[in-house]
Amino acid sequence: MIFPEPWMDIVCVICLTIILSFIAYKFNLLTKDGTFAAAITGLIIGFFGSVTWLFLLVIFATMGFVATLMGLNRKKKEGLQEGTHGERTAKNVIGVALPCILFALLNVMTIDRYHDLMTIGYISTIAVAAADTAASEIGTMDKRVYLITTFKRVNAGVDGGISLLGTVACILASIFVTMVGWIAIYGFEYDLDIIWPMLAGFIGCMLDSLFGATIESKGHMSKYMNNCSTGIIGGLIAILLTVLV
Repeated sequence: MIFPEPWMDIVCVICLTIILSFIAYKFNLLTKDGTFAAAITGLIIGFFGSVTWLFLLVIFATMGFVATLMGLNRKKKEGLQEGTHGERTAKNVIGVALPCILFALLNVMTIDRYHDLMTIGYISTIAVAAADTAASEIGTMDKRVYLITTFKRVNAGVDGGISLLGTVACILASIFVTMVGWIAIYGFEYDLDIIWPMLAGFIGCMLDSLFGATIESKGHMSKYMNNCSTGIIGGLIAILLTVLV
């Protein structure tokens, strides 16, 4: 039986969400509540955004899982991993997912009137999350870590700590995710606007470190709220640059 296009989209969204969630849980990359949160997020993004939006989310999740598994044994010895085995909980998922969901809901509420702007905002939130994940997971391999506010040497894993390796990983992850998202959604039709999500990913990651060294380290913000706020800021920055430039 050949599905009409809307039904095919629904089938793709459900299948992608189930497969990704199952694999993540099977490999201990998500806890039970994290798996549930990821599944709900996937369905919301797929139905309120598009299948291509969900595809980008899958790419980001896959990249994040790979970065998490890189040097995991070393991270565990040094106590730098998430959870017990690098797994993410519902709080981790929601902190990253809420900015994505926000732009998906805004896209529906405006009846696709500002679809291109919401798409750029959405790609930017993923770029911020990818940049931060890459910087955090890969940056732990660099022993030369400096506090972003004072540039004094600190131990790896300290809130607000940045390194050369982590910064390079941040930039590359932001560029990669933006390119994948742009091609998936717009094809190979490039214009200047592709730069803004890349830039937003880097800015959002640096803001995450800045907030970590100041507000978060003082107990005024959780790391999940940090992830959420910097994702939204990154999306808004990219939209503003798209409108003004």
